Amino acid sequence: MGQHLNVYQSIARATHEHGVETMFGLMGDANLFMVDSFVREFGGRFVPAAHEGSSVLMALAYAHVSGKVGVATVTHGPALTNCVTALTEAARGHMPVVVLAGDTPVDNPRHLQSIDQRELVKATGAGFEQLRTPETVVMDVARAFYRAQVERRPIVLNMPADFMWQEVSHAPHVLDVFTAPGGVAQGDILDQAIGMIASARRPLILAGAGAVDAREQLIKLADRLEAPLATTLKAKGLFNDHPYNIDIFGTLSTPAAYDLIAQSDCIVCFGTALHDFTTDRGKLMKNKRIVQIDVESTAIGGGLHPDAALVADAGLTAETILYWLDEAEVPPSGFTRELDTATLTAHPTGADKSGEGFVNYVQALETLEAALPQDRILVTDGGRFMTEVWCRISAPNPKSFVGTVNFGAIGLGLQEAIGAGLAAPDRPVVLFSGDGGFMMGGINEFNTAVRLGIDLIVIVANDSAYGAEHIQFIDRKMDPSLTEFHWPSFAESAKSLGGDGVEVRSMAELDAALVALKDRKGPFLIDLRLDPHDVPRMRI
Repeated sequence: MGQHLNVYQSIARATHEHGVETMFGLMGDANLFMVDSFVREFGGRFVPAAHEGSSVLMALAYAHVSGKVGVATVTHGPALTNCVTALTEAARGHMPVVVLAGDTPVDNPRHLQSIDQRELVKATGAGFEQLRTPETVVMDVARAFYRAQVERRPIVLNMPADFMWQEVSHAPHVLDVFTAPGGVAQGDILDQAIGMIASARRPLILAGAGAVDAREQLIKLADRLEAPLATTLKAKGLFNDHPYNIDIFGTLSTPAAYDLIAQSDCIVCFGTALHDFTTDRGKLMKNKRIVQIDVESTAIGGGLHPDAALVADAGLTAETILYWLDEAEVPPSGFTRELDTATLTAHPTGADKSGEGFVNYVQALETLEAALPQDRILVTDGGRFMTEVWCRISAPNPKSFVGTVNFGAIGLGLQEAIGAGLAAPDRPVVLFSGDGGFMMGGINEFNTAVRLGIDLIVIVANDSAYGAEHIQFIDRKMDPSLTEFHWPSFAESAKSLGGDGVEVRSMAELDAALVALKDRKGPFLIDLRLDPHDVPRMRI
């Protein structure tokens, strides 16, 4: 016999039974009693956001850094429409997130906030799960958590408001999830792939987000082949400190690494869908054999058609390839003996053309790389500034790097920084944002970071413009003034919101800001004032 609870209590308890300790959200009349029960009856932590979409972004980053399912909750109608961009970002990033979303009463189709929530969610690429009846609530919650993990995307559980005070019998129900599908490569295609790799004279191993758990196996294979290692942006930091790590592969490569990739004759790709930025729209893959390994069949063949494709686990496949190379006594390629890694990973700095009263962006990044806490979690918002950050600011490992890179949106970074900070409360979070992105989505959640006591360092790359658009006007010799803005002082805004902030217009002022940073008591913002005519172009 189960315990008799109201539906809102049953949802809260079922969520707790799935191991959820932290829930992000914004309360409304369809979810407020559930949130109250989760906190007061079941000991959970509720993190209130200022905007509904922020709660989904916080849950996304929490899932990425912690490795757990992220959970957010919002009410119905406009609350859910406010989550469309965040849900799309999470869906395209393959993040396991459950969104407990209220819905208007079933018996009131003319409710002011009524909308077809199923169709709305489907448009984002997220999954939709209906809370069918009060009696099925525990099974429906379990189904949402199961789907989030096996489908690797956000699942919205739709909760009609008129169910909440109905009484049900609650019995625990958690679906067992096989979280490591791990297929083993075999057959003729495996033989062909091994033949391509064995005959390569200049092989290179590329790892994406789908291979971050296979680090040791990939390193062993690379060492056996004497092949350099590279990553996609999402796997940034995976091969840190390996002597033949050439860092990011593609349009973000250094000029020397780009040339090296072009000279290779076989790219062995693990856990990457090989999109246009990774392959430079196919240019980097010409005249070489491509072996692609991914446990997700949909990742293969999307950007280009490989010469050999294996739908299999990255780590197990690397071990299998290594075994057969040893069995056949294939000699190493010798490729890495020719490499100077320091040259291959050095990004050119260029000349300082910044006007009076502005700090040079590249010089500032080089200084920040050395001065910021080394155990940081790095978060980047979208904008013109971001590619230089990806190239010049390191992250300890892929789980310590959160990039809002899945939907081309700006204004998502600070929200994700909060989720990352709560997932790793003992580590500092460093967020790089543009001025436009900070105004769009950062300023309304900065106080949330203050209230939560997040150890957060925000670097605003402030060129007082929407930079990507600014440069397009400049290129066509048109007036760029429509892209330029006179924002309020971000440093003073940070102070008024309960944190601290410093404006930086020179390298000397940056040095002073970094000294002040060491004594920070809470969120600390550095407003880098940049010349809009001297911000490097995006490398994508």
